[in-house]
Amino acid sequence: MTILEHFKKGFKENIRQYTMLLALAAIWVIMSSLTDGVFISPRNISNLFLQTVTVAIVALGMTLVIVTGNIDLSVGSVAGFTGAVAAVLQVKYGWSTPAALAAAAGAGLAIGAWHGFWVAYRKVPAFIVTLASMLAFRGAILGVTGGSTVSPLHASFKAIGTEYLSPYASALLAAAAVVAFVLWSLHNRRQRLEYGFPVAPARVEGAGITAQAAVIAAVFAIMVFNQGVPYSVLLLLGLALVFSFMAEDTVFGRRLYAIGGNPEAARLSGINIEKNGMYLFMIFGVLTAIAGCVMTARLNAATTSAGVNMELDAIAACVIGGTSLMGGEGTIVGALVGALIMSSLDNGMSLMNLDITYQYVVKGLILLLAVWVDIANRRK
Repeated sequence: MTILEHFKKGFKENIRQYTMLLALAAIWVIMSSLTDGVFISPRNISNLFLQTVTVAIVALGMTLVIVTGNIDLSVGSVAGFTGAVAAVLQVKYGWSTPAALAAAAGAGLAIGAWHGFWVAYRKVPAFIVTLASMLAFRGAILGVTGGSTVSPLHASFKAIGTEYLSPYASALLAAAAVVAFVLWSLHNRRQRLEYGFPVAPARVEGAGITAQAAVIAAVFAIMVFNQGVPYSVLLLLGLALVFSFMAEDTVFGRRLYAIGGNPEAARLSGINIEKNGMYLFMIFGVLTAIAGCVMTARLNAATTSAGVNMELDAIAACVIGGTSLMGGEGTIVGALVGALIMSSLDNGMSLMNLDITYQYVVKGLILLLAVWVDIANRRK
């Protein structure tokens, strides 16, 4: 079998993943053409990554929530509320940045436990529980902020969303990331061979690893040649690694997929669905608080409208990234690509000065298309 035939076979076996990447590439080409190249300038690409961070962080947890057959409509309001809590504690009460962040994370943990209690133990549909929280915490934001913008934040807090690693440190990080990816890929290949799993020929897999390493290097190079890697992007990458490991290589993660794939079979196999559901919502509550703090830091203020429609962008990112709304299927990497696609659309349409009316229409149609593709694939 030739290299081309191996690539064709790999494309057919992973058609959804490759389709996402091709869609992202097509969006970038189209947006670059319509904006006379401004879209792919290093400065704008760096800004695009910054714009992606908040939704991408939420999408990491939303993926696992949807995998279990649930959904969370409250993330926008909860992110806005936890960010407002941190801002108020800093501006009005003089709390340090670590203390304010800890308070926001604690609030997110408590909210997640509240959701988990009603969904896992009282069997109230997650749609209803989180819809109620979406409304309640939108009102709570008004109460905490007094209906006005709370600013400015401490410089150390603001740095989370606006500052960058130095270009030198960013270049070292890029080199480390490429080396780590290559070593990880070779380790995976070695493990597959040891356990007797099928693997592609060395030259085919080597070409794939080289291409992916080149993409990683190019992404980092764009940021290095701008101002460096933003702290918030670094935070996102760290969280993505943690959640990817949790989803794929831990007992807890595999149980979540089992619950989403067939809840009754999972229960009969001894999985405690209620306890795992509670843990998931608590983890997601903390993750949402982190996203809220990053959003607040980037704005250098807590506003009453913070987080509006964030839940829709996060859900769309998950679905576009291959997460099935039926449960049992979805990946962390897919969620990241989906978030980047959504942010690319927002960024490109803004550069084109497209009226906000049409921006909402375009995003709505894309979400509908993604869900239709998911349903069509399941029918096949």
